[in-house]
Amino acid sequence: MTRPLIAALCLLSLARSPASAQAPKSPLRVASVPHFEVTEASVADLQRAMADGRTTSAQLVDAYLARIAAYDHASPNINAMIRLNPHARAEAAGLDAQRRAGHVRGPLHGIPVILKDNYDTQDMATSAGSIALANHHPVQDAFVVKKLREAGAVILGKANMHELAAGVTSISSFGGQTRNPYDISRCPGGSSGGTGAAVAASFGALGWGSDTCGSIRIPSAFGSLFGLRPTMGLFSRDGIVPLALTQDVPGPLARTVTDLAIGLDATIGDDPSDAATKLIARDRPHFVDSLRKDALKGARIGIFAPYFRSADGDVADTIRAAARSMKALGAEVVEVNIPDFDELIAGSSAIILETKFDLMDYFARPGGAPVKSLREIIDKGLYDKALEARHRSADTASARDTESHRKVIAKQVVVRARIIAFLDSLKLDALAYPTSTRKPVLIGDPQLGGTCALAAQTGLPAISIPAGFTADGLPTGLELMGRPFSDARLVSYAFAFEQAGPRRRPPTSTPPLINGRAPNPVTFMATASGVEARFTYDPLSSDLSYTVRALASATAGIQAVVLRRKDAAGTRVIRRVLGPDMSSAGGWIRLLGRDLDAFHSGALTLAVFGATGADPVSEVPLKAR
Repeated sequence: MTRPLIAALCLLSLARSPASAQAPKSPLRVASVPHFEVTEASVADLQRAMADGRTTSAQLVDAYLARIAAYDHASPNINAMIRLNPHARAEAAGLDAQRRAGHVRGPLHGIPVILKDNYDTQDMATSAGSIALANHHPVQDAFVVKKLREAGAVILGKANMHELAAGVTSISSFGGQTRNPYDISRCPGGSSGGTGAAVAASFGALGWGSDTCGSIRIPSAFGSLFGLRPTMGLFSRDGIVPLALTQDVPGPLARTVTDLAIGLDATIGDDPSDAATKLIARDRPHFVDSLRKDALKGARIGIFAPYFRSADGDVADTIRAAARSMKALGAEVVEVNIPDFDELIAGSSAIILETKFDLMDYFARPGGAPVKSLREIIDKGLYDKALEARHRSADTASARDTESHRKVIAKQVVVRARIIAFLDSLKLDALAYPTSTRKPVLIGDPQLGGTCALAAQTGLPAISIPAGFTADGLPTGLELMGRPFSDARLVSYAFAFEQAGPRRRPPTSTPPLINGRAPNPVTFMATASGVEARFTYDPLSSDLSYTVRALASATAGIQAVVLRRKDAAGTRVIRRVLGPDMSSAGGWIRLLGRDLDAFHSGALTLAVFGATGADPVSEVPLKAR
């Protein structure tokens, strides 16, 4: 086990310790959980609190580490973080000293942030989720990491990801399976799923990911976050483990648009080590300065029909409702279509043809990697079994410069030109569609429903915006894609939409800590017409377990005992818990979406149905005290 990893694990262990427990003296020990609440706090909230003396950067580090200790590797086991920075608190203390001396570098000064573990860091290993790279120690920071340190950000740790970024469910041989904080039985999207889950769960203020085909946008959609895939060349890819450099771009994921804009402004810039950043002969956008509440007024948005054809019904409904809200904010919203779109986009992905060679180049960088090729990873079995087919397919590429690759690049040029001409002909400012046409899948299932190819294979910018939630409480994302270098405009559209009423809500599985600890399960009773029920509700998993008993005198007259939801959508039976001639039963149900809302509002009931009539003979609300 590497020394940085051991130190990180020590830090995590100490962060878990009760405040009253005797902990060994160590510079890594979490001091105390501060009173300032970091859950859902924005960068501006954190800056105000530090400026007012209500907290310090070091205390913010403690607060986020306490949340990670409570929720990441303990129930509900989000498993978002792959390693922690053992120097985070010392770095934060240094930034606090600079603040006291009157030197504040900018809006990220002292702000704890999270990196996807494919960003090189000279003080922590970079694994890209691969056990083959567990002991890979880059000699210098990635360009984006350098910019973050210069801006005064504290790198809190590295997040899990889909191994080598080669998928969208965020499973890896080194990090395991990351869970979605909104439903821990489901995937968080990927490949930046660890970053998305960590930011959604308030394990840090902001997080950075990378996007080759949806890897920023899908986790943003599934985490109720904002995430931009920028125009190629605005942000350097140097020092980021590649998947396919023709399509790779870095960027932040955030809970608010302003936080997203702050992260973008801090990391944009020319880099001599990435030639793509030198090809942009134009002024760089200033994202925070571009934010306008009236940005949607007069914008012309095209609802892109091809990406609605196979969408889940409630996903499509949520996206269309969000589009109507944009219309209410002054946008002109029209339905648009490209009849031959499937044929147009087919064969335009470069990923499988480039992975092998781009990884080989990265492994040969100064400092050296423990492996030299994808073939070596395959031969040594250093990958999660879910990656076998993908790795073997990528390894079949025969050479970097082939006729197949040239055809793909030529096809990308054609698709890009066609889409820009389409936008121009209809005078559209952006296309709108679901970030994913399907909900987050159950862990172990393949994630379908991607719409990532349109932006990734044209090089056009696209932003995922929280659009709302499905009936079962799962976040959905609205994606807006625009012309080259319309990045700031897209971010401003998202800002205007957000200001009209936030669609984000925090996951229930990672609530604010109570005295530095996660809330405990609550047990309560309910009694109705000869039926006694004992319930235990776990706020971290949203699981409601029960044991129900019918008194002997009442058993013969009971046909059914059920849990019912009674809300504005009507009355629904959500679980039968006792049937005819049953004296007792037990079980559990995971409350999500409307069912969970009903439980918290007192609209979930225990209803007893007797031998006659269609209505319950008795019905009582469940009240957790």
